[in-house]
Amino acid sequence: MRPVPESLLVNAKNYVGQPAPTRDAATVAILRDGDGGLESFFLRRQSTMEFAPDMYVFPGGGVQASDEAPVRWAGPTPDEWAGILSCEPRMAVALVVAAVRETFEETGILLAGPDESTVVGDVSAPVFLRARDALEAKKIGFADLLDEQGLVLRSDLLGAWAHWITPEFEPRRYDTRFFVARMPDGQSVGALATEAAAGEWHSLTDTLRMVKDGDLAMLPPTIHTCLDLVGHRAADVVAEAASRTIEPIQPRLVVHEGGYFLDDTPDVVIP
Repeated sequence: MRPVPESLLVNAKNYVGQPAPTRDAATVAILRDGDGGLESFFLRRQSTMEFAPDMYVFPGGGVQASDEAPVRWAGPTPDEWAGILSCEPRMAVALVVAAVRETFEETGILLAGPDESTVVGDVSAPVFLRARDALEAKKIGFADLLDEQGLVLRSDLLGAWAHWITPEFEPRRYDTRFFVARMPDGQSVGALATEAAAGEWHSLTDTLRMVKDGDLAMLPPTIHTCLDLVGHRAADVVAEAASRTIEPIQPRLVVHEGGYFLDDTPDVVIP
């Protein structure tokens, strides 16, 4: 068991045994190889956000109704993704679409291409900038963007890495699949979405050191994902994800001798 973090203690103490429903969500660790080892792109959330303010996170967000629309698709089939993600094919498609859409909305990185063997290059053209704005404003869905640009979603560029569910005592709860992807060649991070105060590339070892030293705030699922990824190479990580067995992790609140603890989750031990 580990103590409930100070930032969550009020919610734990006020919990009366009526959990809020979860919202399906997806997040993506965008990875590249650097001189200091594997690097990931992190967003620092605005301090005004109700959920995880000031936290460093991977790009991602909740599934939207438009994510379930028929979409131009390449890579593993919806049935194959359903097996990987332990859900129905329709939800598997929505989770993969949400992962790719949110990454594009928040960073400008687009995991799509004109065919199943090509990835779109520079996406800084005005047409893509307008599409990002329209997606964030929910004026179009991701399927509309792909249709308009003659692109297919490259689901083969994603690997499923982990599955975390927010503890029951939290008022905002998410059922989140964590994906990994290599930074596409020829692309760069664009302007950030409004939810982000900053965006930075960090080596995972530096990130974990900053978390340990208290210089950077990060939720446990993100920390665990960073710990799991240290030592991997960006070029190999999607293929390595295919061999993982993914079980959902939901930390459980335990009250013991007047203290509040989380159980049923791996301990966060940063070297």
